[in-house]
Amino acid sequence: MNTVDAIDAREKAILVGIAYPPEVSRVHVEEYLEELAFLADTAGADSENSMIQERRAADPGFAIGSGKVDELRSMVKDSEADIVIFDDDLTPLQARNLERELACKVIDRTGLILQIFALRAKSFRAKMQVELAQLEYMLPRLTGQWTHLSKQKGGIGTKGPGETQIETDRRLVRSRIALLKKKLRDVSLQHDTQTRGRAMVPRVALVGYTNAGKSTLMNMLCPQAEAFAENRLFATLDTKTRRLELKINKLVLLSDTVGFIRKLPHTLVESFRSTLDE
Repeated sequence: MNTVDAIDAREKAILVGIAYPPEVSRVHVEEYLEELAFLADTAGADSENSMIQERRAADPGFAIGSGKVDELRSMVKDSEADIVIFDDDLTPLQARNLERELACKVIDRTGLILQIFALRAKSFRAKMQVELAQLEYMLPRLTGQWTHLSKQKGGIGTKGPGETQIETDRRLVRSRIALLKKKLRDVSLQHDTQTRGRAMVPRVALVGYTNAGKSTLMNMLCPQAEAFAENRLFATLDTKTRRLELKINKLVLLSDTVGFIRKLPHTLVESFRSTLDE
């Protein structure tokens, strides 16, 4: 079951951030939007413009105020934007209301990161983990925001089946989630059996922010590693482990890892738990 298809062409995006002073200042949000622009670029969207609103709390219906919704609608029209990306998570209701008012696709940071993971997953295990995270994110958002699972097409985000089909899709999603969890448990058990013999060898993990250069460093330390390195976020989704002989005649196992990022979706953390545990 494919939940996200490849993006056929670059999309125009408008980025939206919300500041909650004094805890989250406008300066902080400006930094967050720079990161969001990098995420959007990685997913296949060009950031045409951005908007920041200062609020005491998110509006329950739209996240931003009605005046900002009007302003955002004009920005979408003037720039012919295909999608609006919020740095903060949106409730299903907020996303539906915004899509109706803006007449374009609307996703949040979590949805964007899930899109990137779907594009980057290469191994069978990583693809299962990403699909599990996507489905758990999708389940409460099926109404009005997603097409029937067998008819999705490209772009970041999709739109609306009928109510009867939604209930059918919900059952399909729940069934698929249960199956993926079982398969991932089986893969983890198999992996534990295969790596039991490494228990006596010290292990070193390269950890840090995504795109910080972990894979590049691993390739320098272990030329035989051939770890994939690219100037893109989340280029590595699978833990790659190689033998490293230290100058003190000590053997260690060096592992490249999935990178960190601010506000990494909980669904992804849980789905990739077995990979992170390595």
